[in-house]
Amino acid sequence: MGKQSLLIIGLIFLWALTSCAPQQEQAEQTESSALLDLSGPYIGQEPPGAEPPELFAPGIVTSGLSTRDVAILPDGSEIYFGLFLPNYKFAAIAYTRLDDGRWTRPEIAPFSGKYRDLEPCISPDGSKLFFLSYRPLETGGEATDNEDIWVVDRVDDGWGEPYNIGPPVNSEAGEFFPSVTNDGTLYFTRFNTQTRGNEILRSRFVDGRYAEPERLPDQVNCGRDRFNAFVAPDESYSIVPAFGMEDSVGSVDYYIVFRNPDDTWSEPVNMGDKVNTDGAQEYSPYVTRDGKYFFFMSSRTRFDEGYHNLSLTLADILEIHKAPEHGNSSIYWMDAGFIEGLRPQ
Repeated sequence: MGKQSLLIIGLIFLWALTSCAPQQEQAEQTESSALLDLSGPYIGQEPPGAEPPELFAPGIVTSGLSTRDVAILPDGSEIYFGLFLPNYKFAAIAYTRLDDGRWTRPEIAPFSGKYRDLEPCISPDGSKLFFLSYRPLETGGEATDNEDIWVVDRVDDGWGEPYNIGPPVNSEAGEFFPSVTNDGTLYFTRFNTQTRGNEILRSRFVDGRYAEPERLPDQVNCGRDRFNAFVAPDESYSIVPAFGMEDSVGSVDYYIVFRNPDDTWSEPVNMGDKVNTDGAQEYSPYVTRDGKYFFFMSSRTRFDEGYHNLSLTLADILEIHKAPEHGNSSIYWMDAGFIEGLRPQ
């Protein structure tokens, strides 16, 4: 091989090295940008106190987008939440996870994003993730107007393909907001086509299948309407967003109903004005599996008296629009120790 050929080969080799370097650097930057400089439980957030409630992971989970619905793997390594655009024209389940000790930037969950999905609920053993979806029963079909509960099973470090939980839980009416106990009992909401209201139901998991759902008593199905009930894994209480209660602080408030050993329920107790606010919407509760923290959705605003006396510029308005607490729903969290103090004596 002549010197000229060697020179040409050397130049090609040099070009290959220099052209690959920016691509490699870009790949490294992309991989790095997918990770947050945060570690530790709950996306590295400082644990909240008893009050007031604090925004959860502002700028990461809670943003200017409407956010709601929290679900966390039992080991705390993945956190799921719902986000949606006005009038629920788009709704999806997002998540963040621990990757080699650092949290990833939130992204849409692999099983979500094509159809309207919300309300993730992870079973206490972490083997299943239940969620609300408008997706069709047949793969590739058109989205439906009927709300059904769907499931994905844990496969290695991810989730399998979604499947409809089927009857007797799902019906021709709308079913939504699943919540699961330690023994597999499923609490959920169903729209009653006769009364045109929502009812909290319970379906026991017996011999590998769900039993015919039963309507829970009026203590749980309280108010003029109610929905989105969270149940503690040990079934000791349920947190129910209810509308039309006489002692309501605002429009829809969180109420707690305690379950007795004989499967009767206490009268509903308003969870108080540190959780419920005048005029805001509160309708998506969640308590961590260890009972330490209470997460909830609220549409409260940063300035209860409004923005009319603030002499806002257009730039100010745009900043408010991009930030939480301007009227869109946000996710809050607080120490859950106060819950037991609400139990009737």
